[in-house]
Amino acid sequence: MKQIPHYFIAIPLSASIKGLLSQWQVVLKQSLGYHQWVHPEDLHITLKFLGAIQDSKLLSVVDELSLVQNFNTFSLHIGSLGTFGHPHRPRVLWASVERNSQLMGIQAQVEEQMLHVGFEKETRTFRPHVTLAKRWSGSPNKNNVDVMREQFREKSYLLPVEEVVLYQIFPKQTPKYKVVSRYELRED
Repeated sequence: MKQIPHYFIAIPLSASIKGLLSQWQVVLKQSLGYHQWVHPEDLHITLKFLGAIQDSKLLSVVDELSLVQNFNTFSLHIGSLGTFGHPHRPRVLWASVERNSQLMGIQAQVEEQMLHVGFEKETRTFRPHVTLAKRWSGSPNKNNVDVMREQFREKSYLLPVEEVVLYQIFPKQTPKYKVVSRYELRED
């Protein structure tokens, strides 16, 4: 039985930001016990996870997303560490992403367009971030997480946002995300 491909919509990171966050990962791996570290080429800011999509519906997704091209380019600050989950065994380690009006506008537009294609609107509050690692595998240790968070607290990098991308997920490959279509934003 053929498995239905999974997709998500995201803002890609520039090569320089990927390089900087990859350096963070090298340092963090020495102190934090995560089973899965995100490959540097797979670092991104998720706008909406779509899940499994039949080929017949994929063309509608691609068409609907073209409306994000009406947005202007902008910049975001990326920096500092955060976690999701239990403080002693956080399931996800991430780099923070600034919540500005342009980002929130694009994310709302993506939600609206995907509603037209039949995807349910996300009920959780949008918390923009770049996932660095998942699946805690170390022994419970809040101190290590707090030390690392403090070490990276003052970090901040400027990311130019010039496009939105539809990615397909290939779970058995590394890197595992492949671009299906790109949507360039308008120059200011």
